[in-house]
Amino acid sequence: MRLAQALTRRPLVLDGGLSNQLEAAGHDLGDALWSARLLADEPEAIAAAHRAYYEAGADIATTASYQATFEGFAEQGVDRADAAELLRLSVELARDAGAGVGREVWVAASAGPYGAMLADGSEYRGRYGLTVAELERFHRPRLEVLADAAPDVLALETVPDTDEARALLRAVRGLGIPAWLSYTVSGGFTRAGQPLTEAFALAAEADEIVAVGVNCCDPRDADAAVRLAARITGKPVVVYPNSGETWDAATKTWQGPQRFSAGRVTGWRDAGARLIGGCCRVGPETIAEVAGELDTPPDLR
Repeated sequence: MRLAQALTRRPLVLDGGLSNQLEAAGHDLGDALWSARLLADEPEAIAAAHRAYYEAGADIATTASYQATFEGFAEQGVDRADAAELLRLSVELARDAGAGVGREVWVAASAGPYGAMLADGSEYRGRYGLTVAELERFHRPRLEVLADAAPDVLALETVPDTDEARALLRAVRGLGIPAWLSYTVSGGFTRAGQPLTEAFALAAEADEIVAVGVNCCDPRDADAAVRLAARITGKPVVVYPNSGETWDAATKTWQGPQRFSAGRVTGWRDAGARLIGGCCRVGPETIAEVAGELDTPPDLR
C-alpha cells in the first residue's frame, strides 16, 4: 500500500533515534559521519537497530543516511561511486529489517540538512551563507540516489530555515518519490528565526510533499506546531520531537531534562498528525508506548 493511502486509514508510528539505539548497543558514533559510518563498517548493527524499532511497533524506519553525503564521505576517503552504494545500502538495510515483522511497514530515506554534513551543530542554526540554488545543488544528487533505491518516502528532516526548505522543495521535483518536510523549531519559529506560518506555507502547494511538520525539537514546541501545520497546509502532519534535552555542539553531549512523554501523542493525532514518533534520545521502549497510545481507543484510556 502506498504511504499516502495508508495515512488516510490510521496514524503511522515512526521510529525513534537511530543514533541512541546504536550507542546503546556499544557503537562509537563520535566521528563526522555519525551513524552513517556504520553503513560501511558494521551494516548489520544498523539493521539490528531498525529491527528493534519495528519490533517495538514502529510502522516506518528512517534510514541511516541523515549525515551521509557525497561531500562528507569524500572527506573520509570514500569515492563517489562507493558513497552512492552506501546511500542505497541504507534503504536496503531498513527494508530488509522489516521483512520478517509480519505486517506492512515502510521505509523513509533520511536527508538531513546541509548543517548535518558540517557536523558542528549548525543544523540547529541554519543560515549557512549559501544561496537557495547552492543548497539545491548540494541536496539533489543525494536525493536522486536515495530515490533510485525506491524508499516509500523521502524524509527531508531537521530543516532549520526557509531557504533550505525552498532548496529541498526544488530538489525533490521529478524524483517520483513522495516526501515529507520537517523543520526543527524553537517556539513558533524555525531555528533561524522565521515564523512557522511562513515556513509551513512553502509546502502547501508542493505536490511531492505528503506531510509537513517538525522534528528534533522540544516536545512542548510540537504541540502548537502540529495544529499550525495542519491549518496552514491542509496536509497530514509529521511530528517526531527529541527527548526534550538540548544538544551542546561544543561538548557533543545532551543537556537538560527529558520531556518526551507518550501521553502527548494522542493530542498530536487529534490535531492532525498522521506520522508520529521520536527523534534523538527517544528509544524503542518509548516508541512501544507511543504505538500503544495510538492503538488504544479513546474510551479505554
